[in-house]
Amino acid sequence: MQAKKRYLLVSVGAGLLFLVYLWGLQIGELQQQQQSYQYRQLPQYPQYHQQQYQYYHQNQDVYQPQPLPQRSPSRPPRHWPETTKLLEPYLEGGEQEEDSPQLHHQHTSPRERRAIRDNIYKNKRCRMETCFDFARCQSGFRVYIYPPQRGDEISETYQKILSSIEESRFHTKDPSRACLFILAVDTLDRDQLSAQFVQNVRSRIQSLPTWNDGRNHLIFNLYSGTWPDYTEDLGFEVGQAMLAKASADVVNFRTNFDISIPLFSKDHPLKGGGMGYLTLNDAPPSRKYLLVFKGKRYLTGIGSETRNALYHIHNGEDIILLTTCKHGKDWEKHKDSRCDRDNEEYSKFDYQELLHNSSFCLVPRGRRLGSFRFLEALQAACIPVILSNGWELPFSEVIDWRKAAIIGDERLLLQVPSITRSVGRDRILALRQQTQFLWDAYFSSVAKIVLTTLEIIQDRVDSHVSRSRFLWNSLPGGLYAIPQYSTDPAQFPFYYAILGKSPSQQFTAVIHTVTPLQSQISPVVKLIIAVAKSKFCAQIVVLWNCDKPLPPRNKWPSTSVPLTVIEGQTKTMSSRFFPHDVILSDAVLSLDEDSVLSTNEVDFAFIVWQSFPERIVGYPARSHYWDSSRSRWGYTSKWTNDYSMVLTGAAFYHRYYHYLFTHHVPASLLTMVDRMANCEDILMNFLVSAVTKQPPIKVTQKKQYKETMMTQGSKASRWADPDHFAQRQTCMNAFSHWLGFMPLVHSQMRLDPVLFRDQVSILRKKYRDIERL
Repeated sequence: MQAKKRYLLVSVGAGLLFLVYLWGLQIGELQQQQQSYQYRQLPQYPQYHQQQYQYYHQNQDVYQPQPLPQRSPSRPPRHWPETTKLLEPYLEGGEQEEDSPQLHHQHTSPRERRAIRDNIYKNKRCRMETCFDFARCQSGFRVYIYPPQRGDEISETYQKILSSIEESRFHTKDPSRACLFILAVDTLDRDQLSAQFVQNVRSRIQSLPTWNDGRNHLIFNLYSGTWPDYTEDLGFEVGQAMLAKASADVVNFRTNFDISIPLFSKDHPLKGGGMGYLTLNDAPPSRKYLLVFKGKRYLTGIGSETRNALYHIHNGEDIILLTTCKHGKDWEKHKDSRCDRDNEEYSKFDYQELLHNSSFCLVPRGRRLGSFRFLEALQAACIPVILSNGWELPFSEVIDWRKAAIIGDERLLLQVPSITRSVGRDRILALRQQTQFLWDAYFSSVAKIVLTTLEIIQDRVDSHVSRSRFLWNSLPGGLYAIPQYSTDPAQFPFYYAILGKSPSQQFTAVIHTVTPLQSQISPVVKLIIAVAKSKFCAQIVVLWNCDKPLPPRNKWPSTSVPLTVIEGQTKTMSSRFFPHDVILSDAVLSLDEDSVLSTNEVDFAFIVWQSFPERIVGYPARSHYWDSSRSRWGYTSKWTNDYSMVLTGAAFYHRYYHYLFTHHVPASLLTMVDRMANCEDILMNFLVSAVTKQPPIKVTQKKQYKETMMTQGSKASRWADPDHFAQRQTCMNAFSHWLGFMPLVHSQMRLDPVLFRDQVSILRKKYRDIERL
């Protein structure tokens, strides 16, 4: 009997403990939800007590606000100190708008907002390792776009995104080979009041045969939610699909899964894009104004309290912060006592003049976290001062924004003037230079924004060869530093100076051969002998692209360096730039079989290249020009002091450009080059100039190279083709269309030996035979 009582007491006690445990879980979850909601709203409420804190990141003189602390259920919420002064509302007499931004969540309760968020992000714990099928990527990173369905209306902006993918090296028309899927349904604008809003997106997406709850899908979105709350509601469930989203909120952003993209306008160019406004002679680094902003002030619905309080720090001299109430159909119905004064001040200043003459540009949130001001500031070399708490900055996974922007706290608006004034001139110049690099590398066109998005995802898929943040944040940027070539920055031609490294002290000569080897006096034999005598030559590779059978080894001259003959399988012009494994040196000396070079000329050009390893250095120069009568680019070989190309018939460059040429250039352009058997040298110049933003380097006059090439007697010589120059004109325009701009840069610099043409004994001259033209 006693045993039964003891058993009964133990059972009742265990039951009570279990009930207490469940009650504790519910209380903890409720606290977590309240704290999470409260934490998310802190940036929106100026009446929260402000904590005065700031610190300098890594001993730099640029203000970096401390990240907002992550809350945990077991940790009590922190409160701002009671003694801190509150920022007074801009409305006189404490008068508030009917739809005051301070009460912008009155339209939906916390429970409703949580329901909206949970409905959108049912898979909010998704990461690449949990919601992405890597098995689909075994054949490489390929992207498939669904064919448009009948009745699909695609906006001009979304068509730019799809076109960028179709023209990229990732695109495939075979869904069975695809690693990533892109919708044909336009999901960019999910504002129900917008004319671009697409109906029935949920049913259209779920009817796709390979939707699979969004697995391995990427959805692009610029606008979400609608007036007056502008939540992140897209109107459909994204499931396990990745979001490439503008105005991404850190609370809902799925790290290592979603991608934050910038908000860009419908006028943003598809390719190329406008150049940055920072010029080499733009000194001093400081500008006329210290800090500027010009934009809307919102009278109803959700908006930024920051914009409403800007008049507190506007001084009309070096800090120009202007807002206007004049927007919307019925703004006059809601105008407040400051509107007339603000509107009058607003009309006194030109926005472009402010933008291009200020050191810092304020980028506050608008209706949503992102703003057009962000990209406008980057292009204008105006350092963004970002006041948008909770905004996951664009491409933050790979871009270090501390090098290009100041990230502030909306609650510390009054500190912005002193923070910006404390930034040193050297630091201002460094920040402005970084804005120009980031603008040009990742943001100047829709194509670059899309390609950056895809490259980030590819880095996740091929994580064993992903790019480091150093590659992403240093010239020329991640789009031109392909990690499949190497993940070591020292293997690329761009980073020798930054890393304090030097290229290898030897080169590999690659001779492109298309005519039969007739005798030991053939031009190619003479060329091999002359190049082999160079003290810097490590090996010679002959690329046999001739239709005739490969000659036996005894027909080739004997040399003191290894001689390798590779028979091209495709025998195409583009194959001369294939990254053969046999090429081990950093430098490649590219030669046509009928080039005429002496050993001294080879040695001197190589010494020059070692000082410019990222550029093409060589002898035969050509130029481009704009033909206004035909509105197209022209090509000329006239003998002038001005040039923009150095042909690869006799030139040095880094072997990385072989890899970039083969794997970065679209297959359509390579096919065009092979079909015409022409222009591969021009295409290489376009590629290298697009990467470096600099002209090639010409060494010595070498006029005889041109004359020799033009008088070759072989009928197979492409120089004898009457359509040769017409084809090259066509190529120039096709290549510039691919890039969206003309990358070639004119130069008049020519490098000659130091003792060339001096009045000293001939015996003292290092390169004596170079003097002969």
